[in-house]
Amino acid sequence: MRVFLLLMSLLATTTATADRIKDLTSVAGVRSNQLIGYGLVVGLNGTGDGGAVPYTGQSLRSILGRLGVNVDGVLSDFDVAGTQASSIPADNVAAVMVTASLPAFAKPGQNIDVNISTIGAASSLRGGTLIMTRLRGVDGEVYALAQGPLTSTGVEVNAAGDEITIGVPTSGRIPNGATVERMVESPFNRSEHIVLNVSTGDFTTSKEIVDKINTVFGEGTAAAIDSVSVAVRAPEDPNSRVSFLSLLENLDVTPGEPAAKIVVNSRTGTVVISRNVKVTAAAVTHGPITVTVSATNEVSQANPFADQGQTIELQNADVAIEEPANKMFLFQPGVDLREIVDAVNETGATPSSLIAILEALKSSGSLRAELVVI
Repeated sequence: MRVFLLLMSLLATTTATADRIKDLTSVAGVRSNQLIGYGLVVGLNGTGDGGAVPYTGQSLRSILGRLGVNVDGVLSDFDVAGTQASSIPADNVAAVMVTASLPAFAKPGQNIDVNISTIGAASSLRGGTLIMTRLRGVDGEVYALAQGPLTSTGVEVNAAGDEITIGVPTSGRIPNGATVERMVESPFNRSEHIVLNVSTGDFTTSKEIVDKINTVFGEGTAAAIDSVSVAVRAPEDPNSRVSFLSLLENLDVTPGEPAAKIVVNSRTGTVVISRNVKVTAAAVTHGPITVTVSATNEVSQANPFADQGQTIELQNADVAIEEPANKMFLFQPGVDLREIVDAVNETGATPSSLIAILEALKSSGSLRAELVVI
């Protein structure tokens, strides 16, 4: 009873900067798996592949053959080169790729969402129905079967030579469109330890997680493997293991401060500066020099009584150099983020100018942060 009260008191103690272990880590082995399959969408209103791609007609011929339909005598139109484009007409059929994400612990009989995208010449999947498609994992095994009418929010309209497209009509989605047929084995119930992987690797965060778990559940329950992984001893009984992990992931931990970093997007001019950025003593001035060249074209006409006089074109140019008198600002040792921003704003620097200042500070060794340009 005393241990239970201690646990509840620790769980109830929260701080403004604390985060749950659930939000900082993920359980190793508990993840989704990607599935992929090739299928056909039928029932299109003339927006299918037609005879543009041969594999659509071949796939439809193969499916109809397995269903007992004899299509040997059915011929299609011929393409420009004079070769047979497909085995049967496919104006209302489109070849598609079907993808899905199989969640962790998904059991046979459960439903998952699927995404459908054209891979041929189909212009729209609106109003189509996906026929039974096998979804395979990376090992080649079938883990789900997909089928059903799909929803496509994209619209394409052609009239009198004008075309209007809203959204993407060549892709669609079937909510709960696939049924799970096979379960992916997970080491969650077999391994001796549960491994927690920190989302952002940090030695301080890993240490805080270990200290918190050992304080609540007893010394030796958790041990840090490295800056990313923490191994936790868990009960062998599956029910107890789930209950244990439920308590563990709701513990509050104060993560370590991230490393000082400045992220610059050179395309958009966006600059993000983390809170721990510092600058040593440095003097900075920034002001571009503006050079203006004015050209005037003139014509020199010879005197009408001049002997062998000629008309000559003349070009006069005026060059002016303008340099703004920007003030130099001085950074004292240990300047923080607010002072950096205030000093740069006082000079009226644009985002591109701020990027140039930061790069110069980094090159001079005065910027105590990692400068990342994306």
